[in-house]
Amino acid sequence: MTVSVQVEHATKQFTLRYHRTIKQITIAAMRRQKISDTFKAVDDVSFTVQQGESIGLMGLNGSGKSTLLKLVSGVMKPDSGSVLTRGRIAGLIATGAGFHPQLSGRDNVYLNAAILGMTEAETKRKFDQIVDFADIGRFLDTPVGHYSSGMFSRLGFAVAVHTESDIFLVDEVLAVGDKPFKRKCMARMQEIRDEGRTMLYVSHAAASVRQMCDRVLVLEKGVLGFDGPVDEGIRYLHYDDADTDEKPTDVVDDTEDEVLGADV
Repeated sequence: MTVSVQVEHATKQFTLRYHRTIKQITIAAMRRQKISDTFKAVDDVSFTVQQGESIGLMGLNGSGKSTLLKLVSGVMKPDSGSVLTRGRIAGLIATGAGFHPQLSGRDNVYLNAAILGMTEAETKRKFDQIVDFADIGRFLDTPVGHYSSGMFSRLGFAVAVHTESDIFLVDEVLAVGDKPFKRKCMARMQEIRDEGRTMLYVSHAAASVRQMCDRVLVLEKGVLGFDGPVDEGIRYLHYDDADTDEKPTDVVDDTEDEVLGADV
């Protein structure tokens, strides 16, 4: 099979700064207090994803899921190791990512689509489909700076799912959406999966991961703790399906957003 994503010993480090102003830094230094510290959000992670696989990326808040997804998307580069991908990447990895707050929703559709690699002609051809999916009505011509997080996600997800891509990334985009929109998103993601695209899906919802994914990766404080079958990964995390509001029948019965939660 064709390799779609190859991550080899990827590490991403960040700096925590305890003081912001020069005065605070000076006083802390005089008192021999720590001014900053570093931590590895992703620590020597390696895995391979074949074309067409649907991967659930799970872990507790702060485990590094969103950072890893940003490395795969190319938004960030690893400090060491490598992250290689094949083909066009689309998806939603942050609420309002690529949106200009002073532009209308209509203008931001074109802006966000261009960021995802769509041509103007392609966006014009799919514009009505995107607007229908987002279903934000008269707010389409309102500056997106006035949008709620849910409306951000509606519009961003609508653009992403109508982008022709080889790899589709989703980071908890269903977290603040209403239930009808969640069902619509899950149904569309199922279609993307059935088209044979590679999918990386970050979620805390065991039921939806079980429904959408062939395999699970579990991160623990930046380290890859588990890579294997979905049910085993969910048991590894001790996740309880009763804590989720997405039932396995959502995609079957109906045609159904910080999106980056507290993760780094």
